[in-house]
Amino acid sequence: MYNRIKSVSLILVLVNIIFASVSHSQTIDNYPDSLNRKRLNTVIYTGAGLYAATLGVLYFGWYKDSEMTTFHWHDDNDAWLQVDKVGHATTAYVISNYGYWSLRWAGVDNNKAAIYGGVIGWSALTVIEILDSFSAEWGASPGDLLANTAGVAMFTGQQLIWKEQRIRLKFSYHPTEYAQYRPDLLGESRLQRMLKDYNGQTYWLSGNIHSFLPGGSKFPKWINVSFGYGAKGMFGASSNPPEYEGNPLPDYNRVRQYYLSLDIDWTRINTNSQFLRFVFKALNFVKLPFPALEYNKENNFVFHPIYF
Repeated sequence: MYNRIKSVSLILVLVNIIFASVSHSQTIDNYPDSLNRKRLNTVIYTGAGLYAATLGVLYFGWYKDSEMTTFHWHDDNDAWLQVDKVGHATTAYVISNYGYWSLRWAGVDNNKAAIYGGVIGWSALTVIEILDSFSAEWGASPGDLLANTAGVAMFTGQQLIWKEQRIRLKFSYHPTEYAQYRPDLLGESRLQRMLKDYNGQTYWLSGNIHSFLPGGSKFPKWINVSFGYGAKGMFGASSNPPEYEGNPLPDYNRVRQYYLSLDIDWTRINTNSQFLRFVFKALNFVKLPFPALEYNKENNFVFHPIYF
């Protein structure tokens, strides 16, 4: 499960980006005042169709030829220095957000859309755990379920309390030197490495500064401050093997990395362009390249002129 979950997560995110295209004609603060049943049916039927298609991809892509067994758990909380768990939370958060936008486009009120959007996000990822639980090769992960729930709670809680997302979960990726040593696990092509190489993935808490300032503040509404988490030096899920295909692997330390940077909340930029509104919604889970200050126990503080 370690190696493929990110691919699955990306599939689910891309599927739900289609929901953003459904709702791109509305700004964040300009949704219908009453329920539009035609739009709601569009959201329901589109969502059901995409969900069924995703299940089909999962089954035929990973489970069809797998040995099946009874329901069982698999504890993988020590894997990848928990980068994959933060990835689960981020994916659940993003899907919940797209589900919410789609329901608001259909005229569902804020509170119901926040709750049902969270149900969409949680269900989309939990079905993977259910399928894994009957696979002899994998197993349902308690840590994954907890991370999924945390991501959904972060979205739904903010939407219920503040009726907006003041703190967003985001993703960024940069190529690393590690994948070349274990292409089977960390990816052979650039796209595979973006999906599989946890060494290059960073996950961010991106907080909107203006939303926490007193009313009437002139501070730009779209500027965020971001706190990131990642890790490096990982050739395996729980530990680094000494060799790969008979060749010794470099002796890297597995190191956690913490970041401080700036970011942009695209949804807070006003525009009359429907195309730009769609782009802003579709890509708002991606952390933009900015200067960043990193801290890790191996190198202490490291400044990056541009970090992604």
